[in-house]
This record gives sequence, structure tokens and C-alpha cells, in this order.
Amino acid sequence: MPELPEVETVRRGLKPFILNKKIIQVLPEPGKGFYGTTTEVDGAKVIDIRRKGKALLIDLDNGNTLMIHLRMTGQLIWRGKNAKLGQVDDAEQFAAGHPSKNFTSELPNKQTRVTFVFAEGKLFFNDQRKFGFVKVLPTAEVELDKFISELGKEPWEMTPEELYTKCQRHGRSPIKAVLLNQKLIAGLGNIYADESLFYASVHPATPAGVLTEKQVAKILEGACTTMNAAIDSGGSTMATYVRPDGTTGDYLEKFAQVFRREGQKCNRCGAIIEKTRCAGRGTHYCPHCQVVSASKMAARATESA
Repeated sequence: MPELPEVETVRRGLKPFILNKKIIQVLPEPGKGFYGTTTEVDGAKVIDIRRKGKALLIDLDNGNTLMIHLRMTGQLIWRGKNAKLGQVDDAEQFAAGHPSKNFTSELPNKQTRVTFVFAEGKLFFNDQRKFGFVKVLPTAEVELDKFISELGKEPWEMTPEELYTKCQRHGRSPIKAVLLNQKLIAGLGNIYADESLFYASVHPATPAGVLTEKQVAKILEGACTTMNAAIDSGGSTMATYVRPDGTTGDYLEKFAQVFRREGQKCNRCGAIIEKTRCAGRGTHYCPHCQVVSASKMAARATESA
């Protein structure tokens, strides 16, 4: 599943292709990920492209908004009228999302769920596993949609005091579980939770309630720093996601300190990075830089009993 930096790079890359362009016609595959009616989209002009958490929001001039979520295997593929099939570096096309032969194949195909027809070209929403979706909403009601309304603030919008309060309210939960909870803080996934905790020298299994205000502030700073670095480099190099022009991001190669680096030396202290499971996810950490305090864990358990 894409994380916030990957979705943000898609938003930025898609914008010059469709902003201020009219959708002549939308062609959804019946019952396959399109929620709304074609009359709510046909003939409308794209006036803005926003992002909320991991969802893309395409605002139209008729008062409606397209909410797009790629989920695990979703793709957005633009083909301009003069695109040369098979050339991902062609200025007339781009591919974003789960990489596959769809990026260089004829479209639409059996994985195409929605086609948006513009005078300048076509935008295809493909999804192999059918978990992604395109949903039409009145723009004025986007914030009321359950998917959006339940999202917490993004790291850039949150103060350390706010995150500290949430940690205290969920004091028995591992801090990594708190960071992954989109209702508490939006946009952090497995990669950036691990990186943020390393940045703050906090063990992922540390109960959130034992963290000091200073530690929580450092975690939040780490979240903003690592995700900004990822956005600047085009998103992570996870095998499933690429930049809007078809090339891979290079975040993990250049900036990742622990994620997917198990067995390698910590760049900070030289210890060997380890992998475990925390909050139900594969978790990477440095056993020397990120030590969980047994006494604090015991104290918290006694306090909560």
C-alpha cells in the first residue's frame, strides 16, 4: 500500500496533465471500484488536485470531487494523444502505482476499472486486486465522508503536545501502533513509523504512555523530516511503487536508516540492524540506539493493572 509520500508524488506528477482540463466522459467498469454516476463527472473541468492522508482528491468545477485510493495494487496511467507506447520517459505519458506491464501495454485492459477521457488524452485507473476505488462526492461533503472524517491530523499539522496527549490516552499500546493508527495521526505507514522512531532513538515496542514530552516531540520531528526527504526524492523504492514518470524513487537507497536494512550496520553506532514484529507488522530497529526500558514497561503495566 502506498504511504503518504508516494501519494503526494502522484498528486504532484498528475497535476500538470489534468489541471484545468475537461473530462469529456468517464467510462467505469460496472461494479468494479467506481462509486457514483457518470453524469456527476461527464463534462466537468478539473480545478484542483488535493491529498488527504493517502487519498487523492480531484475537485471538479461542477461542485463534485473524485476521491481516489490506490490501495494495494491500484494504478493511475496517463496516455496523451501523442504518447508513444512503451516509453515511460515520454512527456505524453506517465504511470503511477503498482508497477506491471500495464505501464507499457495497450489500455484499457481487463484490469482497467475506470477510464477518464480528456481531449488531450486518457487517464486510466487500473487495479488488479480491486481494493482501490474512485468515489464521487459533493466537494462540500468530502470532509464528512467516513474515510476522511476519521483521519487524524498529518504530522505537519500536529503539535508535539497533541501527539503527547494521544500517547497518554493510548498509554499501553506500543508507540509504533499509535503511529500506524490513521485515526490518531494520518499518513504514517510501516516505513516511516520505523524511520521516525529511529530518528528519535525510541524502541518501537515502548508503551506510548511512558514516553516523555521531549521524546514525543522528537518522534514527530522525525516523521516530518523523513517524509519530507522521501517526497523530495520521489517516494520510497518499495518494489510496488514508482514515480509518476515511471521511474522509481530512491528514498530507501539514500535515506532509510533501518527499514529493510536488517543484518546491516547501523549508520549511527555500528550495531547490526534487527527485524522483529511489533503492532502486527515487520519492524526494523537498532538494538543499541533504540533500547526499550524494562523498568518503565513494568511500571506502566503495574500502573494500568
